[in-house]
Amino acid sequence: MKIQLLPSSFGASGAASGRQHLSCVVIDNCVALDAGSLAFATSKAQKKQIRDVVLTHAHLDHIAGLPLFIDDLFETLTEPIIVHASETAIETLKQNVFNGKIYPNFAELENKNGTVLKFHPIKNGENLVVKHLTFKAVAVNHGVASHGYIISEGATKIAVSGDTAETVEFWLNLNKEKTLRAILIECAFPDELEKLARAAHHLTPKRLRAEIKKYTGAPCPFFVFNIKPAYFQAVSRQIEALKIENLRILEVGKIYEWN
Repeated sequence: MKIQLLPSSFGASGAASGRQHLSCVVIDNCVALDAGSLAFATSKAQKKQIRDVVLTHAHLDHIAGLPLFIDDLFETLTEPIIVHASETAIETLKQNVFNGKIYPNFAELENKNGTVLKFHPIKNGENLVVKHLTFKAVAVNHGVASHGYIISEGATKIAVSGDTAETVEFWLNLNKEKTLRAILIECAFPDELEKLARAAHHLTPKRLRAEIKKYTGAPCPFFVFNIKPAYFQAVSRQIEALKIENLRILEVGKIYEWN
């Protein structure tokens, strides 16, 4: 299994930076987990292959690239883009994005090959099979309907929290797994913005440390992602200061692989 956190920010030189405005993780070049930078940072090979988008939730930084991705591919699609998400997230997209006002309702439009957008609702606890991958949806705590996922390719498994504050079900499910290769966990704000982090249902480094202690499964690396770009340096310093073994920042653009 290969994953890549797509770039979504640029430095003064114009090159992609490690700061992350949007969230989009591409798995095996053919499935997108969230769609924040889907239209902006995918390679040609990824654009040709990605036809399934699995959403954690429908906040803007996780769906911003979805309408433009479909727009870019509209004429060439030979099969629809399928968005797999909770019923709440799908309803949010229909009412507030694909509504004919913010963007066209692609679910009602066709190209020469037929439908270009379909929605597939998923429920908490469901095992969703997408191509050669299985996504187990697990509820997390983010103020709106949100899922983390345990993602499997054969015996290889990783877990992704998506955006969350303190959560219970996610860790209960992870602790049942015996072969996790990695856990991707959010940490959006620095400790000094604790009040804001709680209001927005996000973690800080101190609270992340408490969450990691809930994991009692076999040792595996933790990768921190979805750090608010304005606080990337502060959060990174505070993560390092925790001195937790196997805890590191997920690098934007880097391809990680587990067999």
